[in-house]
Amino acid sequence: MRLSEIFRLVWLNLSQNKFKVILTSIGIVAGSATIMLVIAIGTGGREEVAEQFKNLNAGAVDISFEGGSSGYGFSAGGSGGTGGGTPSFGGGGRPGGGMPSFGGGGTPGGGTPSFGGGGTPGGGMPSFGGGDFFSSFFGREREENEKIILTYEDAEDLMIFVAGISDATISYSTTASVEGGDLDAASYYTVAGVRHNYNTISNLEMAIGEFLTEENNENKEKVCVLGSDVANAVFGSAYNAYDNTIYIDDRAYVVAGVLSQMGSVASGISPDSAIFIPYETGIKYIAGNSISPTITVIADDVETVPRVMADVESELKESYPGTTFTISDTGSKMEAASASNETLTLLLISMAVIVFIVGGIGIMNVLFVTVKERTNEIGILKAIGCSRKGILLEFLLEASCISLVGGVIGILVALAVTPVVELFSVRVELSVQGAVLSLLFGVITGSIFGFYPAYKASRLVPVVALNQE
Repeated sequence: MRLSEIFRLVWLNLSQNKFKVILTSIGIVAGSATIMLVIAIGTGGREEVAEQFKNLNAGAVDISFEGGSSGYGFSAGGSGGTGGGTPSFGGGGRPGGGMPSFGGGGTPGGGTPSFGGGGTPGGGMPSFGGGDFFSSFFGREREENEKIILTYEDAEDLMIFVAGISDATISYSTTASVEGGDLDAASYYTVAGVRHNYNTISNLEMAIGEFLTEENNENKEKVCVLGSDVANAVFGSAYNAYDNTIYIDDRAYVVAGVLSQMGSVASGISPDSAIFIPYETGIKYIAGNSISPTITVIADDVETVPRVMADVESELKESYPGTTFTISDTGSKMEAASASNETLTLLLISMAVIVFIVGGIGIMNVLFVTVKERTNEIGILKAIGCSRKGILLEFLLEASCISLVGGVIGILVALAVTPVVELFSVRVELSVQGAVLSLLFGVITGSIFGFYPAYKASRLVPVVALNQE
């Protein structure tokens, strides 16, 4: 039997049982729609991750203090006294001979050492005094969980002592009330204290005006740069915001510039919804010393980031013995976000596979019934010379066509469901490739599950099939 005749038989059988075809393809409809949405959601997730990190420098490393034991630090204290032997450490040591004097209150003389404040004269051996032994010996003691406030000097030290760092900056963020512009009442926004090079390190772009300068920081000037969302919310547009005045914690700040829409997060700060002010200005007028700064350093080469992170940790341990800092890089953040997106995509794909299997089983069951119903037809076809291959191909094409119909309907369902999915703040990026893949999966599933019923039909004995009632 010619291929054209087989297609004609397939068309006649399907067109005469339209309702059965639609019901049979329900599982494929669900699977095809799911596959298309899975691909669209996965693509949307990847693009969202890429947009969130597109403005972050791939070699950026963030360092922050999250609390913990800070240990002890060593310092040579006080006004050491003069005398013979090695120098004295501590406060108030008067001239004495021999070994150095530690602590305060030791007066010249001889005899055994004195332990405690205001000790009696002691020459030869050292005197320990002025309170706690470790406080006197090390000069200062940090209590457990004492808060460490990183400084720009720490950032400069990292640039000097850690090889492979091209630039460094420091920043912090807090929340403050903002008034002015089109606001009817005070609103709270993120206020970030930054240095002059924060915009270049974070790849921020100006829509209008200029970023903060080092002079702004040194003079503690009340100027600011607005994120695009803040400018639109307070003044209606970047143009209206530029060179205007807003009030942060009841103090007037001149808007020196407005950022372009960025959509990224730099050093834990979302530029679009933040107000940037000079670092020292924020400490003086808004945050005080209750800040938790983040130092950001830039590695010369992305390949050297792990080594730079290790060297930064070693350098900080020398400056702050016993203190644990949180050190993270942009690549790790991107990998974590991508891993979460891939996990969600894998979960959705698993659901789609299950739906396809259920749909395929449905097609197989219907085809088994169809073969049973059309046993006489199969017997007649064999009697007039139709080969096993022709019978197999006919039923296999019917299964594939049912799957094709289900795939097309599934694509239409996916297009209809997309606006509903987007209402839940899920980014969906539909594509032609996704539609083709969902259609292909549907047809392959129907063909696989339809093969066995078609094979059974092709193996029927003509005489037995003709006598089947």
